[in-house]
Amino acid sequence: MVTGRTSRTVLAVEDDPGLRDLYVRCLEDRYRVRTAAAVPEALDECGPNVDVVVLDRRLPSGDGLDALDDIDARTDGAFVVCVTGVDPGLDVVDVGVDDYLVKPLSPSQLVEAVDALVERQRYERDVARYFALASRRAAVEAAHGVESLRGDERYEALVERIETLRASVTPDVAVLEKPGRTRALYRDLGPDTAE
Repeated sequence: MVTGRTSRTVLAVEDDPGLRDLYVRCLEDRYRVRTAAAVPEALDECGPNVDVVVLDRRLPSGDGLDALDDIDARTDGAFVVCVTGVDPGLDVVDVGVDDYLVKPLSPSQLVEAVDALVERQRYERDVARYFALASRRAAVEAAHGVESLRGDERYEALVERIETLRASVTPDVAVLEKPGRTRALYRDLGPDTAE
């Protein structure tokens, strides 16, 4: 099932139909939402356009975490938030999830976690793009010299794209100081750093 109107896609994998519907209602105003009730169905829904997977751990088809490698391969590296009734044991240290939330959780906690992962994904993509363009700029400047490149439309456009990306990858202190946002992005740093 796909709902929503935005370009980002969230796949909610939850066997409880009530919770699955709740996840859709919480997220559909912000994201396109796909759903699945078991691992095989989730893998069928996976594709490169899935950005975040909300994954239940206890599913009728087994432990949802056992499907992480397949999810990663089919989604082209979607971020995964495990939402489960299973308290995290030390096994979670070695599991490739990006966030781990224990039920029960509020709708705002779910939205906050997904928003934070989408933001991290955008940031990581922008950082990679920034360094790729900076590398091209360095190669061109080494070969031709900065002075000879001044005035060249292609070079000037490259420099402008790099500066635009630099602004997007530089942390915005105002956003980080916004109550709740830092908590969502840096939940693992401890309670004192999240205020």
